[in-house]
Amino acid sequence: MIANKETLLSLPWPSLKDVVNVASVPQRSPFRYPGGKTWLVPQVRRWLLLMNRRPLLFVEPFAGGGIAGLTVAFENLAKQVLMVELDPEVASVWRTILNGGNRKLADRIRNFDLTLENVQQVLTAKHRTVSGLAFATILRNRVQHGGILAPGAAFMRKGENGKGIQSRWYPETLAKRIRNIHAIRDRIVFRQGDAFDVIETYQNEKNIVFFVDPPYTVAGKRLYRYSEIDHEKLFDRMSSVAGDVLLTYDDTPEIRRLSSRFEYQVETIMMKNRQNSRKSELLIGRDLSWLRGE
Repeated sequence: MIANKETLLSLPWPSLKDVVNVASVPQRSPFRYPGGKTWLVPQVRRWLLLMNRRPLLFVEPFAGGGIAGLTVAFENLAKQVLMVELDPEVASVWRTILNGGNRKLADRIRNFDLTLENVQQVLTAKHRTVSGLAFATILRNRVQHGGILAPGAAFMRKGENGKGIQSRWYPETLAKRIRNIHAIRDRIVFRQGDAFDVIETYQNEKNIVFFVDPPYTVAGKRLYRYSEIDHEKLFDRMSSVAGDVLLTYDDTPEIRRLSSRFEYQVETIMMKNRQNSRKSELLIGRDLSWLRGE
């Protein structure tokens, strides 16, 4: 039974012309992820609620900050959520939160004295435990420009209101999010591994759905450690799965060409980030009539 399905269905759904403001969406992830999909939460929710039956499993093969999977888990929109991430640093955070290290991680965040010297000491240290790496990863994500975790990213300089590295460090909020995620850990399975292997594992299951938000490179700049993806292979693999699929991508000629080649429907979605900048992205699926209100 989907929790509060009637309430969720009664929410005003954004149309294709509406601009979704990420500030209006519940923030559940401890990450501030470049290319994060907080703005897409209302549409993911709608996609799942309008299905004939609740999915047995919601698979997020490129989890990253995990906002889609977390939303599905918190709102009980699928019986189980599988989050998959290849990056060992990002994986360490999910492993720590879901497998028993949540309290230690939350306490360390709450008690950390955020100075440039202390930050540099943590980020240059060799971390021998998963929980130690998890703390360093969240710290790096919060103090580096744009939340970028890829090598070479710089610390924030001015940041919000001139606060510099303090701009995105909300220890009590982060600790609360970590505790809340741990509280619903029975609904989430995390796996560190390759997205293509996971897709192949579940490709023949009709009651399993995939939300696919692959990493990408912007203007030659790497936002992620593992940003090299064979997009043609991904489209080909997703076209063969038995369950439903929803992909999201930057609007580029290459992606529109692949969508047409593999007979996917495409719609443009507008969003507005916390800096009030507008941006469009593509939603791609086999049947997007639910998105168009048909």
